[in-house]
Amino acid sequence: MFVKKVELDADARSVNEFPTPLKAEVIFLGRSNVGKSSLLNALFGKKLAKTSSTPGKTRSLVFFRINEKYHLVDFPGYGYAKISKNEREKWAKLIEDYFRISRPRKVSFLLVDSRIPIQKSDVEAYEWLLKLEERVIIVPTKVDKLSNNELNKKMKEIKETFFNVEDIVPVSTITRKGLKELDVKLRHYIER
Repeated sequence: MFVKKVELDADARSVNEFPTPLKAEVIFLGRSNVGKSSLLNALFGKKLAKTSSTPGKTRSLVFFRINEKYHLVDFPGYGYAKISKNEREKWAKLIEDYFRISRPRKVSFLLVDSRIPIQKSDVEAYEWLLKLEERVIIVPTKVDKLSNNELNKKMKEIKETFFNVEDIVPVSTITRKGLKELDVKLRHYIER
């Protein structure tokens, strides 16, 4: 696996708490309850990202230091997390500040739940990232819940909805399907 060493570098709720940039950064983002923390823990090979049955556990930008050279940035989940308007506005400002500052970003991994119809918030996140000229890889999660036929239909729907997407990597943390391919993509983008 690409991740040989990982540690929490910063749990940032403001720009002042962002760590000094390293060689490169990649972003993981998606709706609340998409399985982002479970996926990160699978990539890390240990439980470092906080998982919860309550959506919206991540309330900050969490910077994980990978192999002493790179940052993987875990974004707060968007969508149906039960948070106040004030908290939501703080998240928005934090994320805007992150993209406003020059950091060595390489690619964004946008996670979407393969079991449900593509959500408007996922499309909005994708379009927003494209406007920021970010490279985006779509990661359909929880594909172990789908038959091969259902997965093929979902892949077709994703290709049609997220036009010109850089790549699509379907994954399951239960069966570990797609984790090796995602690991290869992570290495490819972060080291280029």
